Amino acid sequence: MNSAIALIAWAILGVAVGGYGTLIGAGGGFVLMPILLIVFPQAPAAQLTAVSLAVVFANATSGSVAYFRMRRVDYATAAVLALSTLPGSVAGALVVGSIPRRAFDVIMGILLIAIASFLVVRPAGSIPLGSNGPGSVSRALVDKEGTSYRYRFNLALAVLLSFAVGFLSSLLGIGGGIIHVPLLTTFFNFPAHVATATSHAVLTVTAAGATVTHVVHRDFGPFVPITIALAIGVVGGAQVGATLSSRLRGSMIIRLLAVALALVGIRLLLLAA
Repeated sequence: MNSAIALIAWAILGVAVGGYGTLIGAGGGFVLMPILLIVFPQAPAAQLTAVSLAVVFANATSGSVAYFRMRRVDYATAAVLALSTLPGSVAGALVVGSIPRRAFDVIMGILLIAIASFLVVRPAGSIPLGSNGPGSVSRALVDKEGTSYRYRFNLALAVLLSFAVGFLSSLLGIGGGIIHVPLLTTFFNFPAHVATATSHAVLTVTAAGATVTHVVHRDFGPFVPITIALAIGVVGGAQVGATLSSRLRGSMIIRLLAVALALVGIRLLLLAA
């Protein structure tokens, strides 16, 4: 009975993770992974990242379906960036097993706080990199509500950075959206709503590659039931998050992302101290 109640609690947590993660385009891994680290302090990092990335995959898939219906996904860019992140995501899943747990917590905490600080200082996409240089492209789309989005960015540079995003996100078990969204909005002129939707589509491929790698290495161990419960919860939560995103301004989405990053990062550093 207690086991059943625990699984229900994990599923409810999945709803919250899926809703918030999809709302800000981050997949929810940055929320779930620190919780797993806190609840299971003795578990190997490889096992916990396996759980987190499998849940991120379920979240990203569900959220992407919702964003596809809203017509906010930059399909051409998503396809290219997804292929770019895939090799990095597989490499990160292979490397994580060699990192000591304490060092893992510190690395993740510092990274999250650094990204949050940057977003507070530069909440808008005001530092475009090579948007008019070689490799730059223009995009235009109109979503289901009739809102038009036009932007120009350097696709070649985005591809190079995406490999690193795939590696770091898989290594830390956070999926990648938490890094991709700030990059797209700050350095590549993406409107926040398009960035969150496109990031989710990329995240589906990235998380899938890392999850398959963990399955092959049999990293899930005793966490299979918890993984399934969380995945069921995030599928529903992702639909709610995507719907709520239409009601928030882009700047608010970025601020919510920054706050979440900072709180989680501080908590991890305190635990590792």
